[in-house]
Amino acid sequence: MPTKFRRAPRKPPDPRDHQTLHAEELRAPHLLLMALEGRAPWEYAAMLAATPWLRRLPRGDGHPVLVFPGLGANDFTTGPLRRFLDELGYTTHPWGQGFNFGPRNGVLQRSHADVRALFAKHARPVSLIGWSLGGLYARELAKELPDHVRCVITLGTPFTGHPRATNAWRFFELVSGQTVNDPELIAQLRQDPPVPTTSIWSRTDGIVSWRCSVVTPAPQAENIEVHASHVGMGMNPLALYAIADRLAQPPGQWKPFEPHGGRRWFYRGGHPAD
Repeated sequence: MPTKFRRAPRKPPDPRDHQTLHAEELRAPHLLLMALEGRAPWEYAAMLAATPWLRRLPRGDGHPVLVFPGLGANDFTTGPLRRFLDELGYTTHPWGQGFNFGPRNGVLQRSHADVRALFAKHARPVSLIGWSLGGLYARELAKELPDHVRCVITLGTPFTGHPRATNAWRFFELVSGQTVNDPELIAQLRQDPPVPTTSIWSRTDGIVSWRCSVVTPAPQAENIEVHASHVGMGMNPLALYAIADRLAQPPGQWKPFEPHGGRRWFYRGGHPAD
């Protein structure tokens, strides 16, 4: 594994490099949306209030789930999500590498080794959940180790569009020592993993432009739109419900997310129009 995201596209690079992308794909969330990130504590409170409902979700089958935090975050931030999944019966694992300051020396090698070790220990594929930048790790690892990965779920992850359509790109360059202006790498990140992949995102994300998180629907790729902030997405009851629903699917029987009854009012899927 390289010391940063691999720059070796399996398909010809997308001709829409950072100089030709549509203007909307280069636009980061505006100040009002950034201010709305302050609702994250309310999302945590909503999670606590929804606990009785969330506990009634389908029980997990015990398979391993590896959770990656976002840029500048650590395993503490994914604690509520992992506890929720543990209570449902999954075997969750933190990424265990401290603060996520980008794919610096040793980060991807360690993550690669962790997936292989969990696969060997549990004798079954590992589900990967990544929040924001952590979702890029999950997607790239699934491309490298498709036989070891059961599914990928990302939360507000910017894998399409352009990295500058976020309010975190300068911080990423500062702490990672890497540039976001790499057309070949951008094309690589856009490619979907060869495993069931779910992108959970919000139009009111104040850090990442929602257009950067929209996957083109395919037989094994889907979008789930929720009403959430970026920093609160991993605690948002709607996101937690969707994650549990996706993880509960038996291996080899993946189907797109279909909320039933009144739940249909809270979710949107497919490929949204602007």
